[in-house]
Amino acid sequence: MTITAFTIPEQADEVAWIRERVAAYRWFEEPPNAGWRHGANRDYMQRLQAYWLERFDWAGAVAHLNRVPHVRVAVGEDGGKPFHLHAVHLRSSRADARPLLIAHGWPGSILEFDAIFERLAEPEDPAAPAFHVVAPSLPGYAWSDRPSAPIGPREVARRYDALMAALGYERYLYQGGDWGCVIGGWIGLESSRVEAIHLNGFGLRPADMAPTTPEEGAWLQKAVAIRDVETAYLQLQGTKPQSLGFAMMDSPMGVAAWFSEKFVGWSDVAGDYTDPPFSMDKMLTNIMIYLTTRSFLTATWIYRGMFLEGGFAMPAGSRVTVPTGVAAFPRDLLAFPPRAMVERGYNVAHWTTMPRGGHFASLEEPKLFLADLRAFVAGL
Repeated sequence: MTITAFTIPEQADEVAWIRERVAAYRWFEEPPNAGWRHGANRDYMQRLQAYWLERFDWAGAVAHLNRVPHVRVAVGEDGGKPFHLHAVHLRSSRADARPLLIAHGWPGSILEFDAIFERLAEPEDPAAPAFHVVAPSLPGYAWSDRPSAPIGPREVARRYDALMAALGYERYLYQGGDWGCVIGGWIGLESSRVEAIHLNGFGLRPADMAPTTPEEGAWLQKAVAIRDVETAYLQLQGTKPQSLGFAMMDSPMGVAAWFSEKFVGWSDVAGDYTDPPFSMDKMLTNIMIYLTTRSFLTATWIYRGMFLEGGFAMPAGSRVTVPTGVAAFPRDLLAFPPRAMVERGYNVAHWTTMPRGGHFASLEEPKLFLADLRAFVAGL
């Protein structure tokens, strides 16, 4: 295994091409009073375009991301070549610090943890747990290598486990949302190294999800309704990602719209006419991570890989036995069912129903997110 220090590049040639395409974008019709009900909102996207061209500082964003140490680590082979994962690797100065792998999803990135990297490693309260932080970019995302063909969350879990071994961590804690919570389920099931997992989304499901109470039935009915309205992207990316790639790999504004709509629809916002609850600098930094690395397409491959692996369900008869912490944010796309339903697949040792927040929890509500993760670990 090889570990190489890494610095995020600005990619000046890519930035110039992106800027040219953004400036040349041609607008089109929108129904009256559309808000976000029909998809990305034109008024917001026009304001985002103007900000992108006139005010956004990508070089400053790169410098800010580079304030924490980055590595690229070989975690086996793919297509006969070494396969490298990129990760933030921030070690704590505390002697009692514990290794923590913290995992993002789609359409996120390591930016999701930007507000908490240092606070995880060097907590302001000496009584709070401290962590050696490992935050990888998913395979096919950002500065991680592209797999030679789509791989799913189960295979990603194996590569994440290999990453922690390569970094010298024989035992570790895990935290994840979105794809991170699906991967976390597989790590909890199959890794001999993980000590506990903390999830802010209901990803990998118990094999038996049949409701047995009116409360469980109501949750399932709501989950199906959310699926019907919000997950067309999942079906497309999980079945025909290459077709989508032909459009998106040539359209920075298309990628920005595809992402922005999710950052509204999956967040705790007031309604159809509310902007995303994140600054345009954060929105554009996350978008540019995908664009400057030309990783939109290969980032969708995990959806295809998930379908090829068999879906979101655990093998029949299996259960995560390591302690599991749950942070249930009310506006998460992957909303948790009643606790008894989750416990069919997980050894739930900690459960917090959050007062607010959505899918991008560590970005939207970093204080709530961090406090819950610390409380879970302190109680182990």
